[in-house]
Amino acid sequence: MKLHELAALSLTYTEVGATAGPLPPGYGHLRAAAVIGHGRQRFEEAAASVMRWGMLRGAGVRVEATTEIAAVGSEVLVGLGPLRAPCRVVYVVDEPDRRGFAYGTLPGHPETGEELFAVRYDPATESVHAEVTAFSRHGTWWSRLAGPVTSLAQRVISRRYLRAV
Repeated sequence: MKLHELAALSLTYTEVGATAGPLPPGYGHLRAAAVIGHGRQRFEEAAASVMRWGMLRGAGVRVEATTEIAAVGSEVLVGLGPLRAPCRVVYVVDEPDRRGFAYGTLPGHPETGEELFAVRYDPATESVHAEVTAFSRHGTWWSRLAGPVTSLAQRVISRRYLRAV
């Protein structure tokens, strides 16, 4: 699948934007967070990295995107090993103390669901937190067959995302 072909595709799930609130039933849920530093400058640097696909790239994931900075509607092909998974950015978080984006799966992705990549600044402690939130279920016969392996892989890559920024 080519990047320019993704615009014609529809998302593979109906709960668009659900990583912003309670995660929907019927999916596996993932929430991971880690303190990655302190201070407003560290937050701004991490936020800029996240918005330029830095959590993904820093974790060793290949990213081919229609935009340099994540924006609603950006199409993305993410790659890990031989796998190329199509996604679309469904919302962006742009608040004074929190920034990031969520993307959802498109046809051809082995999973069905959404993932949020964000950083948060806590003014009270001046700590900077990286956060990943996701809901997903297997979207192909082969991802169902490899279920335990793909679930483990998601947990491992999520930890890598947190360390990437």
